[in-house]
Parts: sequence; C-alpha cells; structure tokens
Amino acid sequence: MTAQTSQTAAGHTVGDGYMLYHSIGQYPGKAQDMSTALSAFAECWGAANDEQWGYALGQRQRFVDLWSQLLKAPSASLTTTENVTSALAALIMALPREELEGRVVLVAGDCFPSLHFLLTGLEERYGFKLRTVPLREGAHWVEDEDVIAAWGPEVGLALLTWVSSTSSHQCDLSALVAHGRKQGSLIGVDITQAAGLIDYDCMAVAADFSISTSLKWMCGSPGGGILQVMPDVIARCQPSLRGWFSQDNIFSWDINAFSYAPDIRRFDNGTPSVMACVASVPALEWHAAQDWKAQLEKNRALSERIIAAADEAGFELASPRDPAQRGGSVMVRLADADSAQALLSKLRAVSVFADARGPILRCSPGFMTSQAGIDRLTAALTGA
Repeated sequence: MTAQTSQTAAGHTVGDGYMLYHSIGQYPGKAQDMSTALSAFAECWGAANDEQWGYALGQRQRFVDLWSQLLKAPSASLTTTENVTSALAALIMALPREELEGRVVLVAGDCFPSLHFLLTGLEERYGFKLRTVPLREGAHWVEDEDVIAAWGPEVGLALLTWVSSTSSHQCDLSALVAHGRKQGSLIGVDITQAAGLIDYDCMAVAADFSISTSLKWMCGSPGGGILQVMPDVIARCQPSLRGWFSQDNIFSWDINAFSYAPDIRRFDNGTPSVMACVASVPALEWHAAQDWKAQLEKNRALSERIIAAADEAGFELASPRDPAQRGGSVMVRLADADSAQALLSKLRAVSVFADARGPILRCSPGFMTSQAGIDRLTAALTGA
C-alpha cells in the first residue's frame, strides 16, 4: 500500500480506525512530509559546500520555536532532549546539590515507569529520598488528595504527571502546583500524554519545568524530546553534562574560560542531534495549523462512544468518566491479558489499531480516527 492509497483492502479509509495517539501520533500525509524533510536534509548534508550547519541548526531552532509557541514558554526557556527521561535527568543533575540532598523527591505511582526507574537510580547518588504515592487498592490512578497528603515542606522536588499513560487520569495541576508553592518545593510536570491535544500554558501553570516528547499527539518522531525550564530556575542550574554548545558563545575555544550560557542553552552540551528535529518539524507545523478546540471536541465525542460501548459490554472503565479529569485516551479493563490480546487481533483484522497493558485496553481516538472506525471498535467490544 502506498502513502497515497486512501482505502484498505477491506474498503476502510486508511487511518479511520487508528487509536494509538497515546503512543505514536499520525496525521494525513505524515509519511510523505517526513520523507520530503529527510530527503532535503540528506541533500544538504551530502553537498560538497559549507551550508550544512546553517540548515541543520535552523531546523533545530524551528523545532524549538514551534514547541515554545505551543507551550507559550518564556523566551529561551526550552531546548531539545532525546526523551522525557533524559530531560528529567538533565534537570536533576543541574540543580545545586543542597536543593535535593537530605530531602524528598515526590512522584505518583502512576507516573511513566521510565521516570521512576531513573529516580530510583539517582536516589542514593544525589542523597534524596524517593517517595512514591501509591494507588489505592483497586484504583486505576493516584488521587490528587493523596499526592497533597504526602507533600510537605520536606519535599525538595515534586514531579507531577499531567495525564497518566495507564489510565488517562488528568490531575488538577492548578491545585497541586498551588499546594507545592506553599511547601517551597521545585515542581516539574510531565506533559507527554496530553501535549498537543489539551492546552498547556507554561506561564499559567507556573511549574518550574516541563518535559515532553514529540511523539503521541504531537505526531513527531522518536528522539524529539523537550525540556522547558523557567528562567529563575535556569539561573541557578549548572548542568553536569556540558560542552561547547553550553556556552553563550559556542565558538569560544579557550579551554580554561568556560562559562554557562545565561539561558536554556546551558542545558545543551556537545554537538546537538538534529535528525529528530528535522523529522518532526513537518508534524509540528501541521499541528500548529489545526483548530485544536475542534480536535479536542472530536476526541471527546468519540471517547464517549467508546465509554458507552464498554458500559454496554459490562467492562470496567479504567479511566475517569468525567472528561474534565481525563486526557485523550480511554482505558477499559477486560477479563485478562489473553482476552485483551484476542480482542486486539480481532480489531487488527478490521483495521482498528489500539494496544493493551495486561488486561487494560488503551484507545485514543485522534486526528485521523472517524466515526466508522469507532463503530468497528464498538462492535468488537460489545461482541467480545
């Protein structure tokens, strides 16, 4: 099947049953856009002239500008990383040691597992105590009130998960950040599972830093992570991983006169990777041109159909029923992991694409998903 083919062998419109936006985002023409961008990069990079770095770094800056625009981030407060894990590691390793040593780092038990793996590994090295707020028995997400109850003045840093990848629960950032400010904690937010679908305003949220990837609702490529840090926090950070791009003047070659750039560029280090930026810029530009209020309304309407089908079939909803407390995904608990895999096979046969974590079916209707795709999903659910 070519990128231009609009119908599957079964007559379905390509992408109308795609519901993996919690994993990889798709939009019409994505493959061709990426191909064009990467071909242009290859032609420039392979040319026997001196134009390569201007083009490559220009693409990286375009990536940064598009993300900054989306998040309404302060000037020069956002840079590229490989992923959310490397972004969090960079921030922690840049903080003055006294900000975390002897204190508590707070995280919810439904955070992205990779971040928890990182924090358990850094705990002893940086002298903090990791406190993980557990899920209540039988619950699918951590309640905000439990996070607040575990959050006292001993917490040096709290990492909030805006939307959980396992339940689509959306935490109340306003209440949590307000509580954290009273405790004097540094506050970070993992915005990965909702960035690009639900509005996130860095200035309004007023967290100290935010981390994300260009996958999922942003429809970008792997490796296109971002770290956004508020200027007052940047000023007291001295990243351990540093290099020539960490300087204000990257062409300063005096090996005994290193000094950090005054802005987010101090979190850069050696020669930056640009391939993920090149591959993601077309998606970010497509994304910036959309009517996001309409896209969110579409997601909400299709999600309600999935919830209704799960109710009809007698399955347990593993996501909040209230859309104000939910991201863009709907999770449904099936009988067991084998039942989930069997259903996924049935869905795949009718060009409906979702995934499962154990017995939890994860469905995220997005930009290409249509009512017809939802109808095929609901037919499979109610007949499971």
